Amino acid sequence: MIDKYLPIGTVVLLKGAKKRMMITGYGLQSDGTGKIYDYSSCLYPEGVISLQNSFAFDHDQIEHIFFIGFADEEQKDFQNKLKQIISMTQNENIESKPAGNDIQGNNTPK
Repeated sequence: MIDKYLPIGTVVLLKGAKKRMMITGYGLQSDGTGKIYDYSSCLYPEGVISLQNSFAFDHDQIEHIFFIGFADEEQKDFQNKLKQIISMTQNENIESKPAGNDIQGNNTPK
């Protein structure tokens, strides 16, 4: 099983995409919505040309993994800390939402 937070340098193809992406970071927040994405990335093989060419995506959007980036004990420790932080953030967001229906009429967690 592949861990949700792949190492920096991992090269992936997203569902419906034609161009590969290389993971450059984690937890990129959208300016408009405040959504926190799993990954930030750049085009592969071009790399980071400018900040305007950075892209955000979630793990479930990955169709294929071409290469897994470098992973050592430091990266594994960071990955565990990242999972804890994301889990705490998600729990805080769930607790701060009012119980009831969301925009689409689905029940939100209480």
